[in-house]
Amino acid sequence: MKLYNTLTRTRGEFITHEPGKVKMYTCGPTVYHFAHIGNLRTYIMEDVLEKYLRWSGYDVTRCMNITDVGHLTSDADTGEDKMLKGARREHKTVMEIAKFYTDAFFADCRKLNIKIPEIVVPATSYIDKFIHMIEVLLEKDYAYLSGGNVYFDTSKLENYYVFGNQEAEDLAVGVREGVEADEAKRNKTDFVLWFTKSKFEDQELKWDSPWGVGYPGWHIECSAISLWNLGEYLDLHCGGIDNAFPHHTNEIAQSEAYLGHPWCPQWFHVLHLNTSAGKMSKSSGEFLTVSLLEERGYDPLVYRLFCLGSHYRKSLVFSWEGMDSTKTAYQKLVSRIAALSPEEGAIDTEAFDALRARFAEAMDNDLNTALAVTALYDVLKAKTDDATKRALIADFDRVLSLGLLEAAEKVRIAQKAAADAAKAAPDAELVVTCLTEGVDSATRSEVEALIRERADAKKAKDFAAADAIRDRLAAMGVTLKDAKGAVSWEKI
Repeated sequence: MKLYNTLTRTRGEFITHEPGKVKMYTCGPTVYHFAHIGNLRTYIMEDVLEKYLRWSGYDVTRCMNITDVGHLTSDADTGEDKMLKGARREHKTVMEIAKFYTDAFFADCRKLNIKIPEIVVPATSYIDKFIHMIEVLLEKDYAYLSGGNVYFDTSKLENYYVFGNQEAEDLAVGVREGVEADEAKRNKTDFVLWFTKSKFEDQELKWDSPWGVGYPGWHIECSAISLWNLGEYLDLHCGGIDNAFPHHTNEIAQSEAYLGHPWCPQWFHVLHLNTSAGKMSKSSGEFLTVSLLEERGYDPLVYRLFCLGSHYRKSLVFSWEGMDSTKTAYQKLVSRIAALSPEEGAIDTEAFDALRARFAEAMDNDLNTALAVTALYDVLKAKTDDATKRALIADFDRVLSLGLLEAAEKVRIAQKAAADAAKAAPDAELVVTCLTEGVDSATRSEVEALIRERADAKKAKDFAAADAIRDRLAAMGVTLKDAKGAVSWEKI
């Protein structure tokens, strides 16, 4: 498998510390609000990566944090504490906010077929481990006390900007335009490990420490949670590209200073989801959620397919037109799978292996999910039996997780119910069945009235009128399937 490494800025063979085993860490959500679909693009692509590693035979252990304690806008102790902001917005305690939005995040994951990692650790449960790690960094002279806070000393590192040759003046935390510098720092790139003196004196969550009552900086949590659960050598660290600096840069600095040896060789970053106005962000006050997609009539798995259609290292532009096209593609794909014979049979091993190799080739090429979806369509076009096709679809969907066979089965059940109802109905009664979920009542009434009008025209042998009505329905995005005494329809 060839995978791009943000750390080396090259694409190379994925190699693990222990052959056949992957220790994988992914940055989790800050649970002060709903996750927006831009956040969830990252989790979808991380999910695909994990599932493909398992599909390829690796034994994967994955860990993720939940940031349920202060996450500041900057290490200069400025901006807003996100957890406190959420608590004030909804007149709840910070822990009530954390519980509600953690549950909401996992609910979104289930809707998107994102596997929950085996190890999930809320930051508030690891305070003692953060303190221990900071104590070791102080003992090793990689950290210092100043102004009541504990800082990591970046001047002790040979190369702080590990993810590229950034201009220090442009990227240094606390000295960017509009951000007040932290005078307690020795160096402008130093970052907080533990706060006891903060501009957020009303911070709700505080703990005793050797340096006074306070709370941890954001970056220390991922290092400690990873080290305690996955050990000294991590194989793969994932996250959104906006975390590369400063969060992942600081993780590497403090983890390797603590351990005394290299920590994680492979870094996987997913680029932003943008709208026509730019990067999707909660700070703007308007952002798209999975629930909003559902309200607009989209199955969350349509959004998953939308994400799979683009490479993870390219910015993806969201649009409703793009979602409509993907919805159409998903429904057609499911319909084609539903048309396959459900009967079990012997597998054509030669065809199976050849088509499976195409899928693996796409995924081995830096997780090229768009080509992997093409490989899925190749299965449907292949000159082999339906049992083999169904086995391949099930196999590929272990990675793509689009719920294809389940959705196809629902279509088949609806079609059978329509056919059974037609047999039981009087000859003069036409059974009309909608196969598309979420169609509003006005559209349903209009379509079904036209279908019945078309049926009357066919009975009267006015085939020109019947064809005209079918064309009108097609222009509305409606496709028809005729059966004896019944018509089923889909809205695309």
